[in-house]
Amino acid sequence: MRRGRVVILRLAVVPLLLLSLLLAPGAAAVWLNLPASGAKCVSEEIQPNVVVLANYAVASDGDDIARQTIAAKVTSPYGNTLHNQEHVSAGQFAFTTTEAGSYVACFWIDSGNSDVGLSVSLDWKIGIAAKDWDSVAKKDKIEGVELELTKLEAEVQAIHANLLYLKSREALMREVSERTNARVALFSILSLGVCIIVSILQSWHLKSYFRKKKLI
Repeated sequence: MRRGRVVILRLAVVPLLLLSLLLAPGAAAVWLNLPASGAKCVSEEIQPNVVVLANYAVASDGDDIARQTIAAKVTSPYGNTLHNQEHVSAGQFAFTTTEAGSYVACFWIDSGNSDVGLSVSLDWKIGIAAKDWDSVAKKDKIEGVELELTKLEAEVQAIHANLLYLKSREALMREVSERTNARVALFSILSLGVCIIVSILQSWHLKSYFRKKKLI
């Protein structure tokens, strides 16, 4: 009987896991090919009160590349600097978002003696993916199915928060759209009124002119 309940539980968990993969904040590991001059940036749209953790490192294939360094800078949607490092070959940044919008991480070569580009690996973790589940398991003394259910509960909460955020953004965009439509309608009415007034004045002026010339 217990085995049957476990099978049913696992079957019920599968759709939630698929939904969490689609909606919950997660991890993104990317490779950036930095040019010899100029910067390469990546951005992520993140809602407030979300933990962000990232590790980056130069991919070294030889001694010349190993001696080259990069600079890294992370900025918030309002332009606040959250991380700024220079002359490093590897680094990490972590913060909790306070603003909704695009967070941008830029990397460029600053060693000064590079004629070729570099490859940088960036492991960007957001929300649930940035949480240290090993520490949680040790602290709460949970493991196995209980730990997976705890992860699933956290993912469901993240999905709910993300849906609320999307709903608020949709309401804001709808409000802006309605205001814009109202302004366009008012401008159209004013333009039509001006055209009618100008036509009346023009007609009156032509009639006055023709009467003075005794054409009518």
